Amino acid sequence: MTEITDDLPARLLNEEHAGWEAILDGRGGEHYQRAMTRDALMIVEGAVIGRDQIAASFASAAPWDSYELRDTAIIRIGERAGIVAYRAIARRGENTVELNMSTTYVFEHGGWCVALHQQTPA
Repeated sequence: MTEITDDLPARLLNEEHAGWEAILDGRGGEHYQRAMTRDALMIVEGAVIGRDQIAASFASAAPWDSYELRDTAIIRIGERAGIVAYRAIARRGENTVELNMSTTYVFEHGGWCVALHQQTPA
């Protein structure tokens, strides 16, 4: 597929779930190193970090136990990009975190890649 079609919501949600599943399996850094564009960024509270820093941060963090995506929305941007926006609820042990998140995907090199990910405490 080289352009956005009517299955865009399913495709992008599948990509987003693949990232979360990798995090649960302790493979978040490996997944995002492969799934992000070369110049991708992640915006988190107090920082903007690049692809290599993202991979390193996953390597030093304990995996999450579970997650839920709520209130998902897909926004189309032209023919080769889209945004997944949602509220995430993630659990690790006794801790539960709620975040408002968005991931911008671009279609390049035959697949959907993360160009920008943003997360803000809910």
